[in-house]
Amino acid sequence: MTVAILGYALSVVLAGYANNVALDEASRNLSSAVSHAEFVLEDIRNTSFGSVAGNITSGNWNWNTSTVTTKGLTALNSESIAAASSGTNPLDITVTVTWNDVHGRSRSRVIKTTISG
Repeated sequence: MTVAILGYALSVVLAGYANNVALDEASRNLSSAVSHAEFVLEDIRNTSFGSVAGNITSGNWNWNTSTVTTKGLTALNSESIAAASSGTNPLDITVTVTWNDVHGRSRSRVIKTTISG
Protein backbone atom coordinates (compact mmCIF):
# COMPACT_ATOMS: atom_id res chain seq x y z
CA MET A 1 0.00 0.00 0.00
CA THR A 2 2.82 2.41 0.87
CA VAL A 3 4.53 1.76 -2.46
CA ALA A 4 1.30 2.53 -4.35
CA ILE A 5 0.83 5.83 -2.50
CA LEU A 6 4.48 6.78 -3.04
CA GLY A 7 4.22 5.86 -6.73
CA TYR A 8 1.11 8.00 -7.14
CA ALA A 9 2.69 10.95 -5.31
CA LEU A 10 5.83 10.76 -7.46
CA SER A 11 3.79 10.61 -10.66
CA VAL A 12 1.88 13.76 -9.63
CA VAL A 13 5.14 15.58 -8.84
CA LEU A 14 6.70 14.46 -12.14
CA ALA A 15 3.64 15.57 -14.14
CA GLY A 16 3.74 18.96 -12.43
CA TYR A 17 7.43 19.32 -13.20
CA ALA A 18 6.90 18.44 -16.87
CA ASN A 19 4.08 21.00 -17.08
CA ASN A 20 6.29 23.69 -15.53
CA VAL A 21 9.06 22.97 -18.05
CA ALA A 22 6.58 23.37 -20.93
CA LEU A 23 5.22 26.62 -19.45
CA ASP A 24 8.76 27.94 -19.01
CA GLU A 25 9.56 27.29 -22.67
CA ALA A 26 6.29 28.89 -23.79
CA SER A 27 7.07 31.97 -21.71
CA ARG A 28 10.61 32.17 -23.11
CA ASN A 29 9.25 31.88 -26.67
CA LEU A 30 6.73 34.66 -26.04
CA SER A 31 9.48 36.92 -24.69
CA SER A 32 11.63 36.17 -27.75
CA ALA A 33 8.73 36.90 -30.10
CA VAL A 34 8.10 40.29 -28.48
CA SER A 35 11.82 41.04 -28.64
CA HIS A 36 11.91 40.15 -32.36
CA ALA A 37 8.90 42.39 -33.05
CA GLU A 38 10.60 45.24 -31.21
CA PHE A 39 13.76 44.62 -33.26
CA VAL A 40 11.72 45.02 -36.48
CA LEU A 41 10.00 48.15 -35.15
CA GLU A 42 13.37 49.66 -34.27
CA ASP A 43 14.61 48.89 -37.79
CA ILE A 44 11.50 50.60 -39.18
CA ARG A 45 12.05 53.63 -36.91
CA ASN A 46 15.63 53.92 -38.25
CA THR A 47 14.31 54.20 -41.82
CA SER A 48 13.40 57.58 -43.28
CA PHE A 49 9.68 58.19 -42.88
CA GLY A 50 9.14 58.66 -46.62
CA SER A 51 10.47 55.15 -47.32
CA VAL A 52 8.68 53.21 -44.58
CA ALA A 53 5.33 52.55 -46.27
CA GLY A 54 6.96 51.53 -49.56
CA ASN A 55 9.41 49.23 -47.80
CA ILE A 56 6.59 47.58 -45.87
CA THR A 57 4.58 47.11 -49.09
CA SER A 58 7.70 45.62 -50.74
CA GLY A 59 7.99 43.11 -47.90
CA ASN A 60 11.31 44.37 -46.50
CA TRP A 61 10.18 43.41 -43.00
CA ASN A 62 8.45 40.14 -43.87
CA TRP A 63 10.96 37.65 -42.54
CA ASN A 64 11.10 33.86 -42.36
CA THR A 65 13.17 31.76 -39.96
CA SER A 66 16.38 32.04 -41.99
CA THR A 67 16.07 35.83 -42.30
CA VAL A 68 15.56 36.13 -38.55
CA THR A 69 18.76 34.14 -38.04
CA THR A 70 20.75 36.28 -40.51
CA LYS A 71 19.72 39.36 -38.50
CA GLY A 72 21.60 37.87 -35.52
CA LEU A 73 18.51 36.69 -33.63
CA THR A 74 17.77 33.18 -32.41
CA ALA A 75 14.75 32.11 -34.45
CA LEU A 76 11.79 30.35 -32.90
CA ASN A 77 10.38 27.13 -34.35
CA SER A 78 8.91 27.96 -37.80
CA GLU A 79 9.03 31.67 -37.03
CA SER A 80 7.80 34.30 -39.46
CA ILE A 81 7.48 38.04 -39.06
CA ALA A 82 5.15 40.25 -41.09
CA ALA A 83 4.89 44.02 -41.07
CA ALA A 84 1.86 45.95 -42.29
CA SER A 85 0.93 49.62 -42.35
CA SER A 86 -2.12 51.78 -42.78
CA GLY A 87 -2.72 55.48 -43.00
CA THR A 88 -0.37 58.08 -44.39
CA ASN A 89 0.80 60.52 -41.74
CA PRO A 90 0.71 59.30 -39.06
CA LEU A 91 1.46 55.79 -40.24
CA ASP A 92 0.02 52.93 -38.17
CA ILE A 93 2.40 49.98 -38.17
CA THR A 94 1.61 46.42 -37.12
CA VAL A 95 4.27 43.72 -36.69
CA THR A 96 3.05 40.15 -36.28
CA VAL A 97 5.35 37.35 -35.15
CA THR A 98 4.11 33.79 -35.70
CA TRP A 99 5.79 30.58 -34.51
CA ASN A 100 5.07 27.00 -33.44
CA ASP A 101 5.17 26.45 -29.70
CA VAL A 102 6.20 23.50 -27.56
CA HIS A 103 3.70 20.98 -28.89
CA GLY A 104 3.55 22.38 -32.44
CA ARG A 105 0.68 24.72 -31.60
CA SER A 106 0.69 27.86 -33.73
CA ARG A 107 1.18 31.04 -31.69
CA SER A 108 1.42 34.69 -32.63
CA ARG A 109 2.03 38.07 -31.05
CA VAL A 110 1.07 41.44 -32.52
CA ILE A 111 2.84 44.71 -31.69
CA LYS A 112 1.49 48.04 -32.98
CA THR A 113 2.87 51.55 -33.08
CA THR A 114 2.30 54.84 -34.83
CA ILE A 115 4.98 56.98 -36.44
CA SER A 116 4.81 60.31 -38.20
CA GLY A 117 7.13 62.23 -40.39
